Amino acid sequence: MDHYQTLGVAKNATPDDIKKAYRRLAGIHHPDKGGDTAEFQKIQQAYETLSDPNKKQQYDNPNPFGDQHMHGFPGGFSFTMNGFNINDIFGHMFNQQQRPGSFKPPPPSYRTTVFVTLEEIYHGAEKTLQFNDHNGLRAVKISVPKGVENGQIMRYDNLIKDSILMVEFRFSGDLRFEREGPHLYTVHEVNIFDLIVGASFEFDSISGKKVNVVIPPKTQPGAKLRLAGEGLPMNNSPNAYGDQYILLKPYIPDTIDSSIIDAIKNFK
Repeated sequence: MDHYQTLGVAKNATPDDIKKAYRRLAGIHHPDKGGDTAEFQKIQQAYETLSDPNKKQQYDNPNPFGDQHMHGFPGGFSFTMNGFNINDIFGHMFNQQQRPGSFKPPPPSYRTTVFVTLEEIYHGAEKTLQFNDHNGLRAVKISVPKGVENGQIMRYDNLIKDSILMVEFRFSGDLRFEREGPHLYTVHEVNIFDLIVGASFEFDSISGKKVNVVIPPKTQPGAKLRLAGEGLPMNNSPNAYGDQYILLKPYIPDTIDSSIIDAIKNFK
């Protein structure tokens, strides 16, 4: 899969070009908007790779020797989730026949990627993974820990008999919030006059709680309001939470009474 082609950008695209292309495509293909889940996951994966300088460098300059340590394991499983193949099988790293009885081979390891929503990150969740073995279709359940980080890899032992399952969690993206660790960011449009005289509005936090947000008088355009503890659970501290930040984006009303315009002119 060509990540540049997926986002429709050139290889010399700037970070801003990449971000704009992602937002445009995510708005079209996001499942909440009726888009195709598989296509959205491709877009999400492409953006996560190309927006991270280290990952982009590795993608642009792949290992010339290839991933020789990730060959398929004989008789391996084929994982699927929502109809998609999601497993990379780790093969044996040693040839058992070369040194018979000299060591016990490590258990086979399997790796897959699971996409999670902000709500699942906030509350925790269970995911069912389906796979095929010689006995037919089987399923295993995994727990999504609260506050799981984007790209975090977790190990699950013996969910697959005598094997290790490595799961990489990926944030599926959200049209309303942007995530930075445990902190969340969102943009809220506000009447320019509310910035001048002050106002308040009701905000729906990720927890589902409605929070009354106060805009103080004489607030500057582009100001950022902080709601302490209204972000995501912190991965290593289940009782601690990040913050919610609200960026105030002003707009001018379509209709303004002429007396207000005259008053502004007199003030100037």
